[in-house]
Amino acid sequence: MTERQPGFATRSVHAGQDPDLQTGAVVPPIHMATTFLQDGVGNLRGFEYGRTGNPTRQRLAECLAALEEARHCCAFSSGMAATAAVMMLLEPGDHVVLTDDVYGGTYRLLDAVLSRFGLRFTSVDASDLAALNAACEPSTKLLWVESPTNPLLRVVDIAAAAHIAHEHGALLAVDSTFASPALQRPLALGADIVVHSSTKFLGGHSDVLGGAVLTSDDSVAERVRFQQNAVGAVPSPFDCWLLLRGIRTLEVRVRRQSESALTIAHWLLEHPLVQRVHYPGVAADGARSLAERQMLGGFGGVLSFDVSDAHRAKEVLAKLRLITLAESLGAVESLAESPALMTHASVPEEVRRKAGLSNGLIRLSVGLEDVDDLIGDLDQALD
Repeated sequence: MTERQPGFATRSVHAGQDPDLQTGAVVPPIHMATTFLQDGVGNLRGFEYGRTGNPTRQRLAECLAALEEARHCCAFSSGMAATAAVMMLLEPGDHVVLTDDVYGGTYRLLDAVLSRFGLRFTSVDASDLAALNAACEPSTKLLWVESPTNPLLRVVDIAAAAHIAHEHGALLAVDSTFASPALQRPLALGADIVVHSSTKFLGGHSDVLGGAVLTSDDSVAERVRFQQNAVGAVPSPFDCWLLLRGIRTLEVRVRRQSESALTIAHWLLEHPLVQRVHYPGVAADGARSLAERQMLGGFGGVLSFDVSDAHRAKEVLAKLRLITLAESLGAVESLAESPALMTHASVPEEVRRKAGLSNGLIRLSVGLEDVDDLIGDLDQALD
């Protein structure tokens, strides 16, 4: 009889978080040491130097790998550090196909930094599979997609994107930050690499920065670890401990946030001053059907909506009382922002407009407050 794998919520609480063997402490201690005793030259007890490895960081990696059903996880100091490590798998002259409404920091990394070292990229609506395929070239080595995307919440068919990538001899990397492993497991759908900004839903409390790269490809994992050790983009042991603490409540938080976000999205659809709502749970039939197949019991805690213009968006954001005007997402408190003026300001306006990202767009990260209170706050701000 095959032993049943523990459920997701059980793995969130227990994977990598067994009680301390020496003291019995239910919450494992933080190991702050930067260097470790060797029993003779090269005879290690598991760790050598804090940049290369740390017991607390290893616990976090074990937990995240269990949640994403991956063989390997490398925990980073931020989501952008994780993204940069994946991009550094490439060589000068390589080509990247990129989701067009990608996070502004990812676009900036490719456009303003890595392009100077010979990397090329093409932005495309990755939810359009024909366009995604047509954007690939003989030199394409990586397809980088988000699903749902940031900030227009488009859903990309990950299995189909993986097929396209592999037909062109490329890797598929999925930034799954908006879904979190509570709602989506891209590796099981054929992706080669999953990236998270663990600052967001994984941490969940707006008090820690982090990132993660996950894969079941041994060669990719070895190269990512080499990049991290060479560059040094490692999280502190305390940051890893905070992330482990946040992950323990990941499943219940994301379920509640998804339920509230769906309720708010339906309410926004009926508001006369809202021109459009972007959320998989209220998308056109095809997109919603794909989200239902690909995501696991919810559509996520982030949505966005259009008002008339940037001036109106700033007015609405300024009038919010309960919802905080701030960047980031995925935390217990609700946050709202203007992508065009904040998180995606580094993306040229013509690129934003081509992707469908208007100056009147407001992105809302739904927290754990009572949903009626959040709707009340939006109602008075939109009035």
